[in-house]
Amino acid sequence: MTEELSISQIDFTKTEQYTLSVRLSSEEFYFSIYNPTKAKAYSFISKKTNENLSMAANVKEVIKENDFLKHTYKRVNIMTITKRFTLIPFELFEDEQAETIFYHNHTRNENEVILYNILRNANVVVVFAIDKSAHQQFLDQFPGAHFYCQTSSLAEYFSGRSRLGNSLKMYAYQRKSSVDVLCYDRGRILLINNFKCTETADIIYYLLYMWKQLDFNQERDELHLTGDLRDKETLVKGLKQFVRQLFVINPISEFSLNGVSSAEEIPFDLQTLSLCEL
Repeated sequence: MTEELSISQIDFTKTEQYTLSVRLSSEEFYFSIYNPTKAKAYSFISKKTNENLSMAANVKEVIKENDFLKHTYKRVNIMTITKRFTLIPFELFEDEQAETIFYHNHTRNENEVILYNILRNANVVVVFAIDKSAHQQFLDQFPGAHFYCQTSSLAEYFSGRSRLGNSLKMYAYQRKSSVDVLCYDRGRILLINNFKCTETADIIYYLLYMWKQLDFNQERDELHLTGDLRDKETLVKGLKQFVRQLFVINPISEFSLNGVSSAEEIPFDLQTLSLCEL
């Protein structure tokens, strides 16, 4: 992880005014630094992970090699990209039962810590797992760090967006090797799931299968796409055969960012995390 980082325009004498957000995935780490007092002026940095190293080893290396992670920030957000999450209705949630409920739905893994995010707009709690060693390394570096699952920021953001109008809404967020699907009835979560898939045909299948299972209306209800839409034309064409109200979310129109980076450069889930800050 020796790639030079383009952060020359950041004034590191003022980091105590800034928010640092870190997005962890098996393929790449992303970092955003912004000043909340200046209309979310962003600088964005990406860093390929070493696929031969564990998540914890990659975290250790990136902290060691990059001076911008050695500063003190006003707020530090750590987001992990994972399939290992469970949703619990807020009114049924008890923090001492979080781990027990999580392992009813997932196999036990000793090398992880179970955390949770309370989503007040969506009225649910997301319980999720993060690598234990990576979690501790970030706490050692940033004792007051806030930890999130990618589902949390997406669920909270789309919950608010889904209240517009009277139709049911499905949001699909595509990444390099998977897709997050979030379904709502005017702010109320109906279903959230993550599917590991890279082929456009598989994505179409999963989305339409969930559409049918939830009995969404082909003429009235809405499907919104965002993320890494590498084969957008084929994806839209395939879905349009069955869903009339189909929309592609444009990050540029969705988020107004100032600074070094544009909205298109920053992963959508990282942008929603910064705006929601649960």
